[in-house]
Amino acid sequence: MPTGMIVKSLSGFYYVDIGTDVVECRARGRFRLDGVSPLVGDKVNISLDPNGKGTVDIIHQRKNSFVRPAVANIDCMVVLASAVNPITDPFLIDRVTALAENAGCEVIVCINKTDLDTGDGLFDIYKTTGYTLIRTSALSGEGIDKLRAAIKGKLCAFTGNSGVGKSSLLNALCPELDIKVGEVSDKLGRGRHTTRHVEIFSLGNGAFIADTPGFSSFDMEKTEHIPKENLQYSFREFAPYIGRCRFDDCAHIREPGCAVLEAVEKGLISVSRHESYARLYEISSQVKEWELNKK
Repeated sequence: MPTGMIVKSLSGFYYVDIGTDVVECRARGRFRLDGVSPLVGDKVNISLDPNGKGTVDIIHQRKNSFVRPAVANIDCMVVLASAVNPITDPFLIDRVTALAENAGCEVIVCINKTDLDTGDGLFDIYKTTGYTLIRTSALSGEGIDKLRAAIKGKLCAFTGNSGVGKSSLLNALCPELDIKVGEVSDKLGRGRHTTRHVEIFSLGNGAFIADTPGFSSFDMEKTEHIPKENLQYSFREFAPYIGRCRFDDCAHIREPGCAVLEAVEKGLISVSRHESYARLYEISSQVKEWELNKK
């Protein structure tokens, strides 16, 4: 029974790289009954029919998985942002980085389109997070080599809001990909969704990159739930202060004697990042246990 990795998912078909070939597969019906869907990045076992088509029979245990973007077994989440058309809302970045941290996934934040705007405001927000922070431009070439080196040997998901320049950046990293590039609407300030599905490409230096569809604020409301008690651990710059608050169950929102809030006041934690944390905490607080257990 051949073993491989799902490198593309499209219209109910899964394309599995088994080393010698990429096999078009369907998934066994029992996955749907079990409430499991194969994801790009999954390690799987397949069976082949006489025509060379395949069926996904077994999904190996995942190291992590995500709903948005719909990928699995990711080593590094590369989050693209821009300070120019379209301007990225930091909350969108923070929601993705929180999910990545919760899944034990490395994070790289790319401030893209620096040929148009250097993104100093975004840089200031994330310089205290401990994330790898890279300014990039597909046009000028800034940061391309640094990013290529940072993702070497890793399975990475490239994600960001629509129009932020993912396709152009991926083409700059590996021109052979020749991914279609869309335009950004000046009127609406957002890009056309040139990526309609998730697909993994080899960068040629041991890195594999998953190009994912761009998202909007509405899309991000559909992402995974992080329990409010765990959310503090998804903001890595909070780590030095957790356990040093006056109250053991401190939520780090407005409690007196909160070490995290003191760090925000001293400029050791970005105000913007803490605002995102408080917003996510409120969203998480509204989720009921019975909703999580719903099928």
